[in-house]
Amino acid sequence: MTSTPKKTPIKDEVIGSPGTPGSPTVMSSDPKNVEDLTVFVENLLGQMQDKFQLMSDNILTKMDEMGSRIDELESNITELMQQAGIEDAPPNN
Repeated sequence: MTSTPKKTPIKDEVIGSPGTPGSPTVMSSDPKNVEDLTVFVENLLGQMQDKFQLMSDNILTKMDEMGSRIDELESNITELMQQAGIEDAPPNN
């Protein structure tokens, strides 16, 4: 992982509370909490990406297996048609 630049402390901000219009609330912007949240979100996104990749790989594997099974089924049908003496001719219109 790359190193992050040194962050300067952010001063406390005064904002209005969503429940009481016009009443100020002090909201602390502690850099440690911001860093913890950033690390948490990065880890969560990494886990989600890993799970998505695993699911994607599983889907592709299943599709490859299905393609092989279809090829095998087609081969078996062709073999059965040959054994029955049925030619692979185009349908009559």
